[in-house]
Amino acid sequence: MRYARTSDLITLALRMQGSAEGLSLADIMGQFEVSRSTAERMRNALRDALPQIEERGEPGGEKRWRLPGRCLGGMTQPTAEDITTLHRARELAAREGDEATATGLEVLADRLQAAMPAPTRNRLAPDIAALLEADGVALRPGPRERIAPEILNTLRDAILAGVWVNVDHRARASGKLSRDVWLGPLAMLMGEGRQYLVAWSEYQDDVRLFALAGFARIELSDEVFERPEEFDLQAYLSRSFGIFQEELQEVVWRFTPEAAAEARQFLFHPTQQMEEEPDGSLTVRFRAGGLLEMCWHLFRWSDRVKVLAPEALREMYGEILERALTINSQREGSNQHA
Repeated sequence: MRYARTSDLITLALRMQGSAEGLSLADIMGQFEVSRSTAERMRNALRDALPQIEERGEPGGEKRWRLPGRCLGGMTQPTAEDITTLHRARELAAREGDEATATGLEVLADRLQAAMPAPTRNRLAPDIAALLEADGVALRPGPRERIAPEILNTLRDAILAGVWVNVDHRARASGKLSRDVWLGPLAMLMGEGRQYLVAWSEYQDDVRLFALAGFARIELSDEVFERPEEFDLQAYLSRSFGIFQEELQEVVWRFTPEAAAEARQFLFHPTQQMEEEPDGSLTVRFRAGGLLEMCWHLFRWSDRVKVLAPEALREMYGEILERALTINSQREGSNQHA
């Protein structure tokens, strides 16, 4: 039985040509999320169409397949969608305050366009402009923190070089400025809203989060930082609903029948389980810390969600709602002399 999905075969051919060592069956299975038998059919179909494919053996018996350069001709030229994707990524990086990545993506897009034959470039230009206008990423409103580009650039250099940094950092919660702190940067958590550095703290002798907006000074050192072998970023992040690291809690939310359809489209947490209720409501269960961040998210659902567990989350959410109601019910100036 042949594999007939042309788009997947084209993508596989491009990846075989773009890989220095070639792709194994395990690589094909993982990248395309297919079974081993399907991966074998994809490889066989491509070998039938492109006999130039090279087979390479490795110690241990694993075989890999690679397509030599220039075999695909014009198929490797970027498309309007490819250029637009880079521009979209550039706008998203700029929105997050990551100007270094934004600039790099813009340069890459310009290089790809410059490498195109002039007739192709001229033909695609109107399509690229139309796709960018329709995308609207750059115009999307939303709050974000302003992070100095030199802070991000220095931290990126430290992560890539694997060295310690010496910093002055102001804690977000207390406002206290800690001077001459030694950190081993592991990763930057960028995105909408608050942004953080995941780093090893010499003082705490553990991994901690540091608000990127809190860095008052940062200097690279020449001393090598050895990343903890047992540290796994994804495992670290999966413990939390958002960023804050807390003790794991069994969380249960119930969305009203009116909100159920929308809630089904959300991945609230990697461990979540969803249960359909007889009345049309939806129960979501997951295990995570970060109760305050859960409260922030629950605000968006208004009266269409009920917190069933844990009790600490229900109490915290109620207290925040009460405080918000109190401060917004006061007239301006009524509490200035209290």
